[in-house]
Amino acid sequence: MTRFLRTLSWFGWPTLCGLLVAFLLLQQYPSLSGIQPPQSQQTEIIPFNGPMSFNSAVEKAAPSVVSIFTQRSLRRPKNHDNNLINDSYSQNRVPRRQLVQSSLGSGVIVSPAGYILTNNHVINGADDIIVALQDYRETRAAVIGSDPDTDLAVLKIDLDDLPSADWANSKEVRIGDIVLAIGNPFGLGQTVSQGIISATRRDLRLSTYEGFLQTDAAINIGNSGGALVNTKGELVGISTAIISSDGGSEGLGFAIPSNLAKFVMTSIVERGRVIRGWLGIESTALSSELAEAFNLPLGSGILISGIYDGGPADQAGLQRGDIILRINDMVTYDARRVMNKVAKLKPGSKVSIVVLRNGKELSLLTEVGERPDSVPRT
Repeated sequence: MTRFLRTLSWFGWPTLCGLLVAFLLLQQYPSLSGIQPPQSQQTEIIPFNGPMSFNSAVEKAAPSVVSIFTQRSLRRPKNHDNNLINDSYSQNRVPRRQLVQSSLGSGVIVSPAGYILTNNHVINGADDIIVALQDYRETRAAVIGSDPDTDLAVLKIDLDDLPSADWANSKEVRIGDIVLAIGNPFGLGQTVSQGIISATRRDLRLSTYEGFLQTDAAINIGNSGGALVNTKGELVGISTAIISSDGGSEGLGFAIPSNLAKFVMTSIVERGRVIRGWLGIESTALSSELAEAFNLPLGSGILISGIYDGGPADQAGLQRGDIILRINDMVTYDARRVMNKVAKLKPGSKVSIVVLRNGKELSLLTEVGERPDSVPRT
């Protein structure tokens, strides 16, 4: 103890006090020493800056989503000897009568004038169509036109003060975006489910022209024709189909992109039918073997596998076996995508088509034709 006190007196009390203060400062501010503390191994937690509720989006979009109820008359077969048939349950002979088949779906009001978009399969063959709004109004609807090639139909109702959906640009939809599905599943009434965009441009071969948005938002029977909206409440798609083992939602729902739906609706309203551009070719994507044989990168063009006699491509000099590299400024690598793009071209307009033939590039000017109803080709 005596030696310790002598050591303290040798250093001097002011010096010791200074050392103590320095020690405390280094404990509080370790960066003063010039030595960086070891980095934490824990993952940085980034706060979620998105909305904690989608109520504002739902309040904006939901009033434009309607429930659709249809009825179809089914006539029982006639009995050979008279107008009586055997009832399959009671085996009693009862008068022949009409049976009524009911079904349900959804739709979206897309114009204050009363135009409604829904699926063609929702209203196909219906004798009577009833539309129910969120504000409890009900009315009959007339079919303005339908397009089986996209499974879309346009209805019209005559009511005042109608809400209408705001369109979103489906080209801007990204995988991972949050979306809301609004519709009338199983006839329960308007229901909202939430999910993300799982894929874009998904082809299921359900219709001629497609490129579905895939989502895991719950879509069930009755949601067909309903709205798929973004977090701003804007319409990005029309719910159309699901992949399911039991008829219920399994996180594999599909919607027609809003841009395609708007094109079809506008054409039906303005012209009474969908007018599509047409080149008169059959095409297929280049396989890896074909790409290697033509010394082309994979995905650099589509192969013309057939040409419609007298069609626009035939008149322009295109040949079977040509590889289309570009149509105007569009690089071609997906045959169905090319078909969708060509369909939106105005008949009578001119397009430049660059093809590879016998190892040489040729540029041909082609006039777009109007696609005939009976010719399912590009």
